[in-house]
Amino acid sequence: MPEGHSIHRVARVHRRWLVGRRFTADSPQGRGELAHGVSGRTLLNVDAHGKHLFHTFEGDVRLHIHLGLFGRIRHFRNDGPVPSTACRLRLASDGATLHLSGPSACELLSLEDEAALRARLGEDPLRVDASPDRAYARLTRGRMPLAQALLDQGRIAGVGNIVRAEALFVAKLPPLLPACELERDAFDGLWSAMRALLQDGVRDGLIVTPGAPPLPSPGRKRAERFCVYSRAGLPCPRCGAKVTGQVLAARTLYFCAACQGVDRVRRSRRKPVFAPAP
Repeated sequence: MPEGHSIHRVARVHRRWLVGRRFTADSPQGRGELAHGVSGRTLLNVDAHGKHLFHTFEGDVRLHIHLGLFGRIRHFRNDGPVPSTACRLRLASDGATLHLSGPSACELLSLEDEAALRARLGEDPLRVDASPDRAYARLTRGRMPLAQALLDQGRIAGVGNIVRAEALFVAKLPPLLPACELERDAFDGLWSAMRALLQDGVRDGLIVTPGAPPLPSPGRKRAERFCVYSRAGLPCPRCGAKVTGQVLAARTLYFCAACQGVDRVRRSRRKPVFAPAP
């Protein structure tokens, strides 16, 4: 699933390239009511919140898109090829055509419905209106492991498996720490790390974590490079210990136990053993 930086990057491209264009729309997949709602209207604005895209057309028509695991948007500077029957929505104007297929959500929303959806989302580190105070309050509710809480889009919006692993590593935080035990100064470091990684992703289209190992092939200059994500069994670039990969809530979590204090958290959560009374 695309993480928040990818969706913000799409929104930025659409604002620069598509806003002001009048589109015709059709749905090869048979969603005629969806296509009818936007066809013949001019695109006025594109916004992103976490992993969600919001397109506003004239007449206050609002299109919400969530790509999910299998969604894909293809862009063409002409009429584009004939879309497949799996294409949910095709938007076409002079010099620009979009094919959307496989999204988990593609729907028209009223102003009230869009506001309700946004209210359910957590703070997005990429948005200028994001509040670290609100993010901290939501993230630290309950004893859910911090790494699991970071993937809850109702707490922090836009963070996926890559950003959570790399940001926790950069901030030197144990991923299994109960979220409610995260202190504010530690959260501030984590928020800054997430924001920096996501901003780099928007700017460059890829993430390179500070301190990540160099590419094995010197001929490759542009590729995502991580310190712990998808590097289980390889040496930590900070301390040399082996990176760990373990399943947490059906997702693989990557971390350096030595650098991130995982063993200390595990020991603190064990039940104390009391000696019998004399």
